This record gives sequence, C-alpha cells and structure tokens, in this order.
Amino acid sequence: MGASSSTSQKVSTEQREVETLAASTGALPMLQQAFSRLADPQSNVVPLKSLQQCFCFAYENLISEAPKMPDTFLVFLDNLSSSIVEVFFMPQKGGVSWVEFVRGYIKCCGRMSASMSLNALLKMYAATVTKAGLPLKLDFESDEADCKINGSLLASDVHMLLWMCWTMSWDVRTSRSSKAKANLCLPDISHLVLSAVTSCTEVGSGLNVWYCDVLGLEVQLPVGKFLTWAIKTAQCLPDCLTQFVHARLQNFRAAENECASSSSSVGELSSTKTCNSFLLTRGRAWAISLTLRSTISEEISQVCFPSTGDGTHDNLLYQSSLHGRGLNRFWSNIEGYKGPLLMLISASSGDANESGTNLRKWIVGALMQSGFQNGDLFYGSSGCLYAISPVFHVLSSTGKDKNFVYSHLHATGKIYEPKRKPVGIAFGGTMGNERIFVDEDFSRVTIRHHAIDKTYQPGSLFPDQGFLPVEALISEVEVWGFGGKGAKDVQHSYKKREELFTEQRRRVDLKTFASWEDSPEKMMMDMISDPNAVQREDR
Repeated sequence: MGASSSTSQKVSTEQREVETLAASTGALPMLQQAFSRLADPQSNVVPLKSLQQCFCFAYENLISEAPKMPDTFLVFLDNLSSSIVEVFFMPQKGGVSWVEFVRGYIKCCGRMSASMSLNALLKMYAATVTKAGLPLKLDFESDEADCKINGSLLASDVHMLLWMCWTMSWDVRTSRSSKAKANLCLPDISHLVLSAVTSCTEVGSGLNVWYCDVLGLEVQLPVGKFLTWAIKTAQCLPDCLTQFVHARLQNFRAAENECASSSSSVGELSSTKTCNSFLLTRGRAWAISLTLRSTISEEISQVCFPSTGDGTHDNLLYQSSLHGRGLNRFWSNIEGYKGPLLMLISASSGDANESGTNLRKWIVGALMQSGFQNGDLFYGSSGCLYAISPVFHVLSSTGKDKNFVYSHLHATGKIYEPKRKPVGIAFGGTMGNERIFVDEDFSRVTIRHHAIDKTYQPGSLFPDQGFLPVEALISEVEVWGFGGKGAKDVQHSYKKREELFTEQRRRVDLKTFASWEDSPEKMMMDMISDPNAVQREDR
C-alpha cells in the first residue's frame, strides 16, 4: 500500500509539474484536445504510429529553385516524423502517455534559451540523418537539453538543415491552401549556406565565394562556431521546428491524414529556375525574416510563403525596371508610405585584377522602420543593412549613432544654397562619407568601408570589398513595404489627396477675366507676334 501510494503520489506530482509548464506557454488546452484525438480510448495512450503520422509530410511534387539539389533530401524527409517522436516524446512500447506527451511538447516548444533551442534542433537533425543512413560528424555528450555538442558540419549538412527548417515553415504557412499544400517549393539558399561557411572557416582558407559549388564544399564547420553564427545571423531558425510541432498537434485529424509510414511520403524531386524576376526571391526573403523578431518578419513571410500559392507580390512598391529609374519615379511610388521598408540594390563592379573585364554581381539591402522623408539630414530610429548576395550577412544598428537613412530629392523652399547637399539616397556614415549612397539617377551606387560608419555594425557588404570606396553600376532597385494593409491604405489616401490638390492648382477661373482683350493669353500672344511693339497704356 505504501509503495502504491508513493508511486501514485509521484506520478501525480510529475503530471502537475508538466501541466504547469505547459500552462505557462498557453498550450495546455490545445494539448488536451490533441491528446484526446490521438489517444487510444482503451489504453489512454497515443500509439506510436498515430504520433508519427501527425508529423509526416505528404507532398505530391517537390520542386527546387536551386541549381543543384541533394538527392538524399527525399530520404531525409521520410525519416523526419519518426525522429521528432523519438527525440522529444521518447515513446515506450505501449505508446505515449499524457505526461510523456506534455513533456515532449515542452522539450520542443517550451520556453528556453536560444542555445538550448538550437541544441534541440541539431539533436533532431542528427537523429534524422542517422535514421536515413547518412554520414554525420556530431556527438552529443548527454540527452540533456543544454548538453555539449562536439564535432563539425559540412556545407551539405547546413544546406540540408536549412531546407528542413524551410519545409516545416512552408507546411505551417500553406496548411490552409490546398494548392500550395500539395507542392513543396525549395528555395535557393546558397547565399545563406555561404554565410555559415565564411563565418565558421579560417580567413585564409582560399574559398572563392564568387564561383563555387556550395554542396561540393569539403570544408569542416566546427559546431561551436556554427551555433554562434546561427544565434547572430539566423536567430529565428529554431522557431521553424516549434511552430511546426505546435501547428501539427493543433490541426491534426487522423481521418484526413493520408501519409503512409511504410512508403515514401514525398514525390519526385525536380529542378526549376525561379519563376519570379524580383531581387527579393523566396530564399532571400526567408533569410531576412530569420534575422527579425517582430511583426515585420510576419509580413516578409508573405513573400516567402504565399498563402494563395499564386505568387502575387502586393508588397512591392517600386521596381526600377518596371516604374523607371531616378529619384522622381522612385518618389512617386513610395511617397506617403509610413510603414517599414526594405530597399534592395543589385549592382556590378569590375575585377581590378582582370582590367575590369570581369563583372561581379552582388546585392545589398537596407531595412528601415518608417518611410522615406525628403530632407537634407539623416533621420530614423533603427534599421539594418544586409549583404544579400552572393553571401548573406546582417549588420544591425550599434546604438552609437543615428544616421540610419538619408533621402534628398531637391531643395525645399531654398533658391540658393551656399553648400549644396548631395541629392540621392544613403544609409549610414556621415554627409559626404555615406556607407551606402545611391545617386539621383539610380545609375551608380557607392559602397564605403565600415570604418566611416558608427550607425551600423562593421562588416563587408560584398566579398572582397576592401578599404577604398567602391563605385558600381546599378542594374536594379526594388523597394518593398512591410507595414501591412494599414500602411497601404494610408499611402492610398495620401496619393488621393495629392491628386486632388494638383487638380485644383491646374484649374483656371475664366470668370476673373472680363474679355479676351484682358486675358493673359492675349497678352502673351501679342508679345510673341511682335515683342518690340509699343504697348499703349491707359491712364
């Protein structure tokens, strides 16, 4: 009796503890409903097969926008669901009890530090790779959430890990769209993989990021350095796993699930060139969203994962190839927009070692929290600079200075300026020594070394930037608005008001003139016909 009573008390205390932790995340009611749907009424435990089906994938078509794809990714996806169950829920022979079910959710989706979240993500990735029979050089010292990890990763491992996270995010975002749910589109993330490679390898490794096969790189990335890179550059990466597990448990219906655990759950892997002609591709937008923990990340996700699956881009405010080059065309499209904006600049610079005959193309970006303002001073409260292609890096604000944005269209109310301010758009630095400066014709962009900039963090905006200013030819400029529907409505109202004022200024009230002889048109025509004629003045 005593032993029985003690065991009963122990289980009750354990259940109370895990339920308290689940309640702190707000997920306890959802977990109760999910457990009632998944559990066997007779044994009151969740069968292993049912829980695996809850997390498996069933895509008819799997399409990659990358030029080269690892064929092993298909095998990897087939083993992902069982790895999630084994790593977090640790089922017994009979199945998963209520306490184990809640504890597994907490291990995956509970409140924890960034390092522990990344450890959980890597542990699940390693388990999936092992089940798929693929090589991996990672070693976990214990089963604890904050255990030390030894070993290294290859570039192909990073690529597979990132695609795994993308797949889980794609599943969450497109769950309500039957068309998008049937197809899995994998983006080109070579810029993100190269970011990890360049950050985790030695400076003198001789890696040529301009011309390299990302999947073929044999460099070893120490896992400690990789975790440091992930916390700095892709801090939201573990959220892909937690959101996927939460969404699947919340929306799973056993009767509607068509995944068969005994066969491949994904169709054939095919390659295709990216269907859009924008600088902000799915892969680049996703990389930027991984650096942000705000509502802007949700807005950017609409570019990554279109809920309708039709590929429309309502967030695009300006594209130089579509709306025309120059500050005037630019201003007519972005004026009045007061929400967060992302500006992308694609340019090409010559290689001095080859007499300028070899042009290297790169893309930089700038994210600002509010719209552009026409003035002759720097402004803004926060922002980020991005090296986007060929290598991705984020340069956030330092807090030392506030020269975030400069956008000068023309002199406002001044006929003569003793020292004319530069006309163009700039980010960081100081007047005349801007970190990024785009001229008024949108034909050239100047990139300067980070030593002149105290607003944004140090770092190169493109590979082999050097210390001297680099002037490059602009091929495309895009501006995307991520202020939601409210910001678009405000801009629409602003443009309507400006059109009304313009129309009123154009009107001429002919009733103010008594006759044709008194009209200004008659006077102008007389002067043009004979400007030397003596005009009689009535006194």
